[in-house]
Amino acid sequence: MTKMIELEEPAADTTERVQAGHMLRGAMAPVRVSFTWFGTRKSLSAEQKARAAESFGAEGQFLTAGKKLIDTSHPAFKVVTAIRGQIVNFWKFVSLPFPEPGLRLIRQQDIAEFNTRMTALRAELDESVVNLDKHYAELRSAARDRLGSLFNASDYPITLQGLFGIAWEYPSMEVPEYLQRLNPQLYEQECRRIAGRFDEAVLLAEEAFLGELNRLVSHLTERLSGGEDGKPKVFRDSAVENLKEFFGRFQQLNVRSNVDLDNLVEQAQRILKGVEPQYLRDNATRRQQIVSQLAGVQASVDGMLVDRPRRSIVRPASPREIT
Repeated sequence: MTKMIELEEPAADTTERVQAGHMLRGAMAPVRVSFTWFGTRKSLSAEQKARAAESFGAEGQFLTAGKKLIDTSHPAFKVVTAIRGQIVNFWKFVSLPFPEPGLRLIRQQDIAEFNTRMTALRAELDESVVNLDKHYAELRSAARDRLGSLFNASDYPITLQGLFGIAWEYPSMEVPEYLQRLNPQLYEQECRRIAGRFDEAVLLAEEAFLGELNRLVSHLTERLSGGEDGKPKVFRDSAVENLKEFFGRFQQLNVRSNVDLDNLVEQAQRILKGVEPQYLRDNATRRQQIVSQLAGVQASVDGMLVDRPRRSIVRPASPREIT
């Protein structure tokens, strides 16, 4: 039976996004970042859950319970988790979303710089784990005191070194050529599936940019508006600087698939051109002008978010596709 596929948005928009997906595929590379991470929580044994359930008059099999192996609020552990956060934030900052778990798209020209930065962050992570390991005996001893009879020495490895790590790779998104020889129909199907993934990635990028623009403009507008007493609210420089940083990132990663989005970003950029945070604090008239102008941007963003098409894009089926 011929596979029937219904377009989920106007044909013109679909064509533009298919073209953008093709360009995205040629300019970007998928990158996966993965972590090895020591688990700091562990479920109680069946016997321990049964004992805990007794105090509530419950049955152990209907109780979910666990224990915290070490104190994650310890300063040395917080440094480790903070570096993990830096890694994730950097990965997301320089890349675009992709509709497969664990993958994002990075510009091919940025791969060398990405490798350099990730290598440095991995060295920081390794160093922080070495420092954490110096406090491991202390953390384990504290856990023994806090867990009481729930403490089990076998839950604790000899060292924490080697139990925290980061890796990244650039998996191929191309269909293997041998498949064309073995099964041309399957090869064509896989080519279309992967192309469709990049088409959807275009929509994901638009959604991500719209969401971020909405959040940043909304926050700055709220901070610049007067409070209940008519006085301006206190705002940090970051309320302005984060939006300007967004403009630069948009310029680098935008795939030019949505003219309305491009125009909105350009409009917001013009409004804030040359505007410094302290100037807004000192000049009430200019502050209100900015608020008024950004309100127009905000309204347009809100309208685009409401009118967004469903995310899934499916290319028209070819007659050879059979289910």
